[in-house]
This record gives sequence, C-alpha cells and structure tokens, in this order.
Amino acid sequence: MNRRLTNVARFVLDEMVPPVLRNRRWFMWPLFYVWFRGKNVRRMMDFKSLVYGMSREELRAFYRERDSLASRRVTDLSEASIARVLARLVPDVRSLLDVGCGRGYFLERVARPGLQAHGCDVVDGVRLRAATYCQADLEALPFRDGEFDVVTCCHTLEHVIDLAAAVRELRRVARRQLIVVVPCQRWHYYTLDEHVQFFPRAEMLAHAIGLPGATCEKVAGDWVYSARLGP
Repeated sequence: MNRRLTNVARFVLDEMVPPVLRNRRWFMWPLFYVWFRGKNVRRMMDFKSLVYGMSREELRAFYRERDSLASRRVTDLSEASIARVLARLVPDVRSLLDVGCGRGYFLERVARPGLQAHGCDVVDGVRLRAATYCQADLEALPFRDGEFDVVTCCHTLEHVIDLAAAVRELRRVARRQLIVVVPCQRWHYYTLDEHVQFFPRAEMLAHAIGLPGATCEKVAGDWVYSARLGP
C-alpha cells in the first residue's frame, strides 16, 4: 500500500471513526488481521506494550521479520515530502547520512556526483546501490561528532523508545544541517504501524529536537523539520 492510501486510511480511522469504536480491540482486530496478513496479530496489536521489554536483538529481529501490507513498499515518504527535503538541502553538501534508511530509496533520490552518501538502520544485511551501509541503533550511532554535512532521519523517530537519546545522536553527528520527517499523527494504542512516539503538533517535534531557527512544515501528512547548524 502506498503512502497516499495510508494517509487516507489514517485520516478515516483517527478523525472520522468515533473514539468509542476507534479504541476498541474488537473493532481494530479485523483491520490488524488484514494489515498483517493474519500473522502474529495479537503481538502486533500489543506492540506498544511489548516493545519496552524487548532486547536490542529482539527488536532487530522484529523489524527484520515483520510482514504487513506496507512492508514491501519502497519508502514511507510521500513524493511531496521528498521534494521538500531535497529543496531544503544546504548547497554544496558533500557528505550525507540517512538514519533509518530502509532499502535506501531516499539515498537514491538524493544521489549526485561528489556526494558521499551513507545509510544506517537497525537491521543487518542491507545492500544499498547509492550509498554505503552499516547497522546501527539510532540511540548510539557509530560515527564521529559532526562527521556529516547533512543528517536526514525520515519516518524513524516515531519508532524509537528513547527519543531524547536519539535526538542527541542526530544532533551530534550533523555538522551543517539536520532534517527530520515524521508523520503528523495523534496517539492511539491500536495503530497499524509500530510507532511509539507521536507528533500531532509541530511544536511537539520542534521541542523534542530543540534547535534554534528551525522550520517545521506540514507536507502531505508529514512534519518536515529542518535546522541549520553551520554555514
């Protein structure tokens, strides 16, 4: 299922379905069953509780093995969000790290001559065509302070347990610019994704990252946050 259809489904569930139904397990069960192809439905419905007891290895295995209607799409980003991120990039960027890069779709879109592109994510064995890759946890990135001109992090912060630690790491390894994209989504226990952080308002994301002079725009159901750190 592409991102546009996902946004429509999210809007209907979160904005049009009465809370008395939206937050009932029996109401959401059929949707979870279809979305996750009938696999591990109970576990997926209780992910927001179970994730806090998972080890790093268990969490990596979870993301490696999950199977949903969204797991095979090339990116969680909409075309509008990609265009906005590309338009926001600082000029003459020479090195870029995409944190939570998935299969590397955004890195392919941003590729250009002279750009050293790198990607990292929680799973191993990923091969990227347009960048180098390493397995890494967002809360403890294996890079030097200010190693990259630009750091991007798209549809990833909503998955992390320790948001403060993740933000510190993103800020630490970025030298000139940090760009973050997260879905504009209100909290519900039963959501057809593995999100544990929610940002229904731009101010919540801006406060969590805490960089002065940043912009935070709503683009096709996403918040696109951009902050300059240096020239």
